[in-house]
This record gives sequence, C-alpha cells and structure tokens, in this order.
Amino acid sequence: MLIFFDVSNIYYLPQFLPVVEEFKSSGHEVALLCHRDNIKDEFNFILEGAGVRYYWVEDDKSAVNLFVHLKPDWIFFANAYKYLSSLPKETRTVQLGHGVGPKPSYYHKSSTPMTVRFMEGAFRFNRIKELYPEDEFVQVGYSKLDSIINGKEVGVSLKEKGLDENKKTILYAPTFNPSSLEMFPDNWPLKFQDFNILIKPHTFTYIIEHYKKQRLKLKKWSNFSNVYVAPESDLSIVPFMKTADILLSEASSTLFEFAALNKPVIVCNFFKLKWSYRGPLHYRFVNRFGKDNVLYEGIGLHVQGFYELVKAIPQQLENPKQYESNRAAFTYDHVGPTDGKASKRIVEWIESQSSRF
Repeated sequence: MLIFFDVSNIYYLPQFLPVVEEFKSSGHEVALLCHRDNIKDEFNFILEGAGVRYYWVEDDKSAVNLFVHLKPDWIFFANAYKYLSSLPKETRTVQLGHGVGPKPSYYHKSSTPMTVRFMEGAFRFNRIKELYPEDEFVQVGYSKLDSIINGKEVGVSLKEKGLDENKKTILYAPTFNPSSLEMFPDNWPLKFQDFNILIKPHTFTYIIEHYKKQRLKLKKWSNFSNVYVAPESDLSIVPFMKTADILLSEASSTLFEFAALNKPVIVCNFFKLKWSYRGPLHYRFVNRFGKDNVLYEGIGLHVQGFYELVKAIPQQLENPKQYESNRAAFTYDHVGPTDGKASKRIVEWIESQSSRF
C-alpha cells in the first residue's frame, strides 16, 4: 500500500514517525506531505532521517492535487481536514492526534469524520464514541511513546549537553498558552544547582512573534551551567522524557505522557494569561480549560507559585511513589496501553481493512 502522512505542522512528526517506521518494516510504501509555509528548512534533516520520500506543497490546493495524482491508499492527518470530499474516492483517511491535552479541540477535530480515528486511553475512547456514535474509532494507545517503552529511545546525552550525569534531571516543558514560562524568575536555575535542568519549550514559543518575551527568558536561562534549553531544531520531547527524572508543566499533553512512564510530575498552577482571558473575560479561560477537559487533578503535586518548587521538587524525587496509583489511573484513561505496540496495532488494523474497501 501507499501510505501518506500529512505534515501540515512540523510538531506532528513525533507522533507520526513511530507509525512510519512500523509501516516501513511491514513492507509498505510511505511518504510525507510537507507544508512549506509551516516547516522551516532547518527541519530538513528530520525529514531526511525518516528514510521515506517527502513532498513539498505550497498550500492546501496543491496538496489535494498531489493526492489526486498519486491516489494513496491511506492518508494520516493529525487534525480535521476540510477537503476530504476532494480526495480520490479510493483513498481512505486516518486521524491520529498529536497529543492528549485538555483542549476541547481534542474532541472537536472529529467533527469532520474520517474513515477511522485511532484513540489512546479508555476514557477518551468511550467519550469520543458518545460524541460521534456513527463514526469509526479504534483504541490503540499512544504511538509517540513507543520508542521509550520498547527500549529504542536512547534519550538526551547529559554529557554532550555539558551537564552532570551524577545529578537528577528536571524537565521543564512549558506550553505556549496558558504558560508558566514568564512566571519563572530570570535566575531560577540558581535555586536548583544540585540538579540538571532540561527546558523544552513548545514549538510555537519559537515561531510566533507574539511570544518574544518567552524567548528572552529562554535566552537568559541558557547561560546557566546546569541548564540546557532545547532549540527549535530539537523537535521531539521524547528523548528529554527518557532522560528526565521529574517533569514540570502546566497545561500540556506532556503531563499525561510523562506520567505514563511512571515518573513524577508537578503541575504548575501559575501562568500568565493573555489579555482575552483576564478580568471580566476570565470566563473564556474557564470555558476552554476549566471544565471536564482539564483533567490534571490528582496526576501529581500541584504548586501555586514558583517558590513552592524549591521544596516540592526534592520532595517528589525522594517520594516517587506518592502519586503512583494516580498515574496508573490517568494512564489507563488517557494514554492507553503502555506496551510499546501502539504503532504496531495501527498498522495491523490498516492491513486488516484491505478486503473491506
């Protein structure tokens, strides 16, 4: 079969690549469709490293034309796709979300029905079936974590990053909005000199002009000897999760992912809200993040301000089992099976459908 992956944003790749590898090992032809307006040239090395053909398109019209010409058997999308009716009639479509975060878009992206959507955990699988009872959903787990769980991921080399291999490692993975990043002091690494600090920002922190104050913070932190700030070219957070001992974040899919590795997470309940979420408009923030889509309660220790972290991080590292049962429950509900075979289940399901269509 000819299998295409629509890479409309570069940060979709960490979810796609384990599935790409599984299709390749099963003897299928795989290709990436890359949107030039969202992918910089410095990411070419990642595309080349995938070991498959990749095509560039300038816009959605060009993408549809390419699909019509090549007539792939299946196309994987990470989001909704409004041109489904323009695709070749023999082409089937897959939705494989790039994260399991709290935003309503996680569910809303299925408002445009595809042939199948692959789901992660039991709670999300059952919820999506309630919302879209006529559509096809298959629970497989979370392909992004396969390489860690099955032992193929080597992680970040602390020595190569100038860090101390004998120290515990903190991973700080702030999202772009709402973000705690600007609430951290300029000199905060001084409070944690007994630890390595890996900082992995969201891609949007680097590429969107509005977040220039976040970039200024990152530049200051990168000057500390116990800190490695991942540049934009460090696309995947997976190697960082492999190496780190504890995670700090606020409203990121990474909280679920790291907890699925049975390592402690700390939820930063302090963040800078954009003006459209403040004051009398705060209800917008509550509507987007404060209902059943914010599911982090109990996943780990919550802190209300930066200075609580000074005691919280050592305490959690000394007591990693404190939230272990909670992490297991969150993993079952939101991430699904952690056997390193999510990608394999995806490929096997696709192969099983050849006689159906």
